[in-house]
Amino acid sequence: MATSASFSHQPTAYQNMAQPRILIVEDEENLLAAIKMNLELEGYEVVTAISGPEALKKFGQQRFNLVILDIMLPALNGYEVCQTIRVNNSETPILFLTAKDTSEDKVMGLKMGADDYLTKPFNLEELLLRVKVLVRHSMKGTSDEKNTHVFRFEGNEIDFITFTAKTKHNNAIQLTKREAALLKLLIERKNEVVSRKQILQTVWGYDVFPSTRTIDNFILTFRKYFEDDSRNPRYFHSIRGIGYKFTDH
Repeated sequence: MATSASFSHQPTAYQNMAQPRILIVEDEENLLAAIKMNLELEGYEVVTAISGPEALKKFGQQRFNLVILDIMLPALNGYEVCQTIRVNNSETPILFLTAKDTSEDKVMGLKMGADDYLTKPFNLEELLLRVKVLVRHSMKGTSDEKNTHVFRFEGNEIDFITFTAKTKHNNAIQLTKREAALLKLLIERKNEVVSRKQILQTVWGYDVFPSTRTIDNFILTFRKYFEDDSRNPRYFHSIRGIGYKFTDH
């Protein structure tokens, strides 16, 4: 790894407050150890993972202020990890740190939900600065940011933080975590067909494979919640042999 500074830094003011926690996902062990050491010297608490499934498991078990994520990972790549995180969590910043340096790679990373993208080899000072900015942002939380967790369509309202919904007929609904995750994925891909494979990987997890009928039942439930006529859906569509689609017009 090329840097313009050696791997040695003085602790910052972060050590005088509750330690922000960072998850680093990187399968190159020497690089992983070097980044971990320098972030800890800056006063961060650091957790590491060397594969996509391990990263998702640790992210689901703990709370983080930032995820630093490589793209080329074993078992599950960084794009898939990022998208899976984003279905359930839209507030934790994600920084891609990767050797994939084309414009198409960067666009894809940002489309998957990343907040920042830094290519290898990287400047250590630049990495630490970007980390500081993203962590500060994660610890701030404004009302405008909180409003992004609520989605409204045609008088219906879904809150992805509280897992609650309210229909245009003023009926209150308590969503399950999986219902909220599937709704979020479909809404984020509004007017696009989302394949069954993508739903399985993103909502059910890498190693769980429910039947197509299971997903169909979720779609039927959404129609009961939000459609005026569940037999003639306006919002939640099953595209036979391909996948599922949400439209709001």
